[in-house]
Amino acid sequence: MSQAASPARPLAPEALVVTMGDPAGIGGEIALKAWLARGAGLPAFFLLDSPARLKAVASQLQLDVPICPISKPEDAKAVFQKGLPVLALRETDALPGVELGTPNPAWSKAVIASITQAVELVQKGECSGLVTNPIHKASLYEAGFKHPGHTEFLAELTGGSPVMMLSAPGLKVIPITIHTALKNVTSELTSTKIETCGRILAQSLTQDFGIAQPRIAVAALNPHAGENGAMGDEEGLIIQPAVDKLRAEGIDIFDPAPADTLFHQRARARYDAVLCMYHDQALIPLKTIDFDRGVNTTLGLPIVRTSPDHGTAFDIAAQGVANAESFIAALHGAATMVAHRIESRTRGLTENNNE
Repeated sequence: MSQAASPARPLAPEALVVTMGDPAGIGGEIALKAWLARGAGLPAFFLLDSPARLKAVASQLQLDVPICPISKPEDAKAVFQKGLPVLALRETDALPGVELGTPNPAWSKAVIASITQAVELVQKGECSGLVTNPIHKASLYEAGFKHPGHTEFLAELTGGSPVMMLSAPGLKVIPITIHTALKNVTSELTSTKIETCGRILAQSLTQDFGIAQPRIAVAALNPHAGENGAMGDEEGLIIQPAVDKLRAEGIDIFDPAPADTLFHQRARARYDAVLCMYHDQALIPLKTIDFDRGVNTTLGLPIVRTSPDHGTAFDIAAQGVANAESFIAALHGAATMVAHRIESRTRGLTENNNE
């Protein structure tokens, strides 16, 4: 397992690698359905998974998707139009069959191996980016998994400083505090966290999304942005100092604004992304605007990583009704980030050569 960041290297326009996720969830189904939508300019991808398992899922859910085993990542693009490429994950060879909807901890080590090996493939330049299928953390903990989730594990594997961004068409949001009880938000919210997220966001909007001069809005924590301290003083004590520091560094960032004024259509036209102070402040507007096409993107990593903005959905995993739009959006999002990173690095190399 790699513990440190690999050296920066040019990203090759290779296929995206998709992890297995929890095999009892909807990850296999949404990948199969995404392949069926390949005519809509879908980026080529392959799964690091069990070909036999995916054949069984396709058969059970009556999805007419040929499974094409490949021996190396570079073969994925050549076969993508013929079938769904799958690079066999050797850790699955001796495992029992999977019952959709019923998580089996026996598969946990294979789930972890899929993530680890996928990261290594991207680090070596054999894949252009990573899309992760949903995992079931309770099962992974039984296998010795020590991380709160994907993001922290990826940070350990790559040496990055991860920041979670959620996006849908027309809106990008970053929650400064994430899975924090509302009563604890004020104690966990710090100027340092806001500054760190703001810097990484500004850099990523340029590097990964091609926005030359990104504009960042900031949601206040309290109603009416605290009403000059009458409804809370976090704006003055915590948020505004961070904003002032980021602005002094040259980042185009707005003063904290009442959250109920930030997300209507006219307001969204004035910025490229929003720093939000807590989970629901970020996620409610995002999912209201487009519930089905949300994407979870990890900024601040040396590799590109996206994922669908939903979980394993065990309750519907055997019904064949899972919506693949979020997964498809994650594929498009990863491909877009890869393209912008290639352009950014190429431009940087050209500028260095001209100096």
